[in-house]
Order: sequence, then structure tokens, then C-alpha cells
Amino acid sequence: MRIGIFTDTYPPYINGVSTSIAMLEQALIKAGHEVFIVTVNTEKMRYKYENDERIIRIPGIPIGIYDYRLTGVYPLRAIDKIRKWNLDVIHSHTEFGVGTFARIIAKQFDIPLVHTYHTMYEDYVHYITKGYFDKSSKKIVEYLTKFYCDKTATELIVPTKKTYDLFKQKYKVDRNVHIVPTGIEVERFYKENFNKKDINKIKSNLGLSEKDFVILFVGRLGKEKSVDLLIEGHYSIVKKYENAKLVIIGDGPDADDFKELTRKLKLENNIIFVGKVAWEEIPKYYQIADVFATASNTETQGLTVIEAMAASIPIVCLDDDAFRTVVINDLNGYLFKTKYEYRKIILDLIESNDLKRLERQARITADQHSSKYFAQQVLDVYKLAIKTKEEEKNGTFINRAKDVIKKGLYGKK
Repeated sequence: MRIGIFTDTYPPYINGVSTSIAMLEQALIKAGHEVFIVTVNTEKMRYKYENDERIIRIPGIPIGIYDYRLTGVYPLRAIDKIRKWNLDVIHSHTEFGVGTFARIIAKQFDIPLVHTYHTMYEDYVHYITKGYFDKSSKKIVEYLTKFYCDKTATELIVPTKKTYDLFKQKYKVDRNVHIVPTGIEVERFYKENFNKKDINKIKSNLGLSEKDFVILFVGRLGKEKSVDLLIEGHYSIVKKYENAKLVIIGDGPDADDFKELTRKLKLENNIIFVGKVAWEEIPKYYQIADVFATASNTETQGLTVIEAMAASIPIVCLDDDAFRTVVINDLNGYLFKTKYEYRKIILDLIESNDLKRLERQARITADQHSSKYFAQQVLDVYKLAIKTKEEEKNGTFINRAKDVIKKGLYGKK
């Protein structure tokens, strides 16, 4: 199968979506399929072609949200190259810019279009509105989301039931919605794949000792991630256990606010802001942790939770639909509803001798989200999209034939 993946985020730019796309690409190639990428050039305002022109990077302009860039919806210079790819299916991973281009190309070349919905946009409206017109803006987001995901795609993929419910219950979408949890290359995070000296070097560079109990967060530092809850909770934890350290990996628009909160609470010696870490280095940093924590309620799935589990790390996360299907209380981690529950869980884990049991179960859970299994599920949706498209073509042909026959029989008086 010849598969075209259209996305506005792709390595070397790193976030959850780009990581999942890179993993899907490699898993599809390993399964014997040909994969082509259309994405954004995040470095310069020019076209860039890579991997024997199997990757096209389109010029894009910064829009002020993280490092995202927005492309034109019909970049002419890319069309002839895409035509020559002779794609069987297009898989879009964004609604705007490159995503709109994917829909135009799919219609122009009559190619089935599969779309994966990654982002709960209603939770990010504040970055555009700055607090003004939030209600009306969310209505616009709802309209655009329904248009892009319901009216233009042959098949729609979502990663969790939380997102499925958004489309079925809130947006009232009457179409196929496939729940396909995003997989990861779990092997990248296995503890046995790392040299203890390398991990100790990272600990030393961060000022961590063997006696420290390390709580790890990995993600964007935006207010929707609720990192402030982890910081405020850590204030009470440190009062009882001075060796408790919160390590925060990532960057974002609210990084300075979180650092200021840390200074205000006088936690500079117990909270470590690492900043951005290269994609290939991230698995090493998971190895320094005793527990992985997140208080985000805006995830569609939360791939960092799966990554942490693959590294045999118990999870402590907000009781949210995005996590409930993965994190099971007292099996591979714990769910919390409030800052006080979070603090109590962490304190219990520090005092517990039961971490090994949770670690084993976390690893078992992660193995159920392997890239190979994920790719097979996505391929099944591709096949359905191709079949649906063929049926649409045949149906259109039959209806036109009926019209011609009808006109032939009844067109003359």
C-alpha cells in the first residue's frame, strides 16, 4: 500500500503527535508498505525535499502557539510530486494548513482520506482569544472540527473513548469513529536497554543523589497541563521528605510562571526544570524516575504515560477519561482528583515497599500499546476507507447509468 501522511508536526520538531507519526511511519514500513510525508518546514520559508523526495516540507509561518507554523492550503509546487506518488490512501493528522491541503488533494485525485483527531482544541482556545470571546470561539472550534472531521474524511480515528464521546455525544457526529489508541516503540524505553553509568551521569548533572525520590513530568509547559498542581503539591511533600525531587522536562509559554511559583514556594532545591530534551535522549531521562506524574486534563490520550510505563515507572495522574483506560488504581499506578489526593498518593509511595509490583504491571500495560499492534489497527481502517471509497464510486456510477437510461427512455415525447 502507498500511504501519504499529511501533518503539521514531524521530527525533528518533537511533541506527542510527531512522535506517534514517526513511530507509525516506521511500523508501516516494517510491515512492507511505502510511506510518504507532507509536513511543514519549521526552519526556513522554502520547500525542502528529503529521502528521495518521499518527504516534502512546505514553507509555513509562525502563528504564536508553541513552535507551530501554518502553511498555505494549496502549495502548488508540491502537487506534481504528490501526483507521482500514486497514493492508495491519505492519512491526515491536522485539521488546518497541511490538513486542509490533504483534503483538497484527496478530492482532486479521488483518494480515500483517513483523519486522526489528536487535539482537544476547545482546551487551547485561550491561546488565541487571551480570555476574550471564549464561548463564541469554542462554538467556532466545534463547527470547524465537525466540518474537518465529519464532512471531509472517509474514515475518522480517535485515540480514546474520551475523544469518541466528544464526537458522538457532544458534536452528534453520525459517521464511523474508530477508537485506535496510539502506540509507541515500547522497546525504546525498556530499562534493560540502558547503561547504568549513563543514567547516573544524568542524575549527577541534575544534582540528584541515589537517596532522592524522583517524581517526573514530561510535557509542554502550558497552563492546560496543570503543572502548578504538581508544584503546589510538592510543597507539602517536601515538608515531610526533603529528598523528594520533582523533575520537569519540557518548555512552553507558561514555563516562566511555573518557575516563578517554584521560587515563591522556595522549592528551587527540590524542583528541577530541565527544559527541552532531544527526542532520542528522552528514554534515558525516564530511567531516573521513581514515579511519573501528570495533572493534565486536556489529553486525548497522553503518550508520555505510556512511555513512562514502558520504562517500568508507576503512574500518578489526574482522574481523567484520557487515562482511565490505561491507569488502574493499585495495579500500575493511581488516579487522583485533587491536589490533596495527589500529595497523599506520593507520600504513600515514598513510604511504600510495593513499587516493584507497580513497576512490573506498568511494563505489562505498556506492551499492549506496541507500534506493531497500533500500525495493524490503522491499516485495517485504511482498508475500510479504500473499500468505502470504491463503493461510493460504484454507487455514483450506477446512479449515473440509471439517469442515462431514464433519460433515454423518457427524454423524448
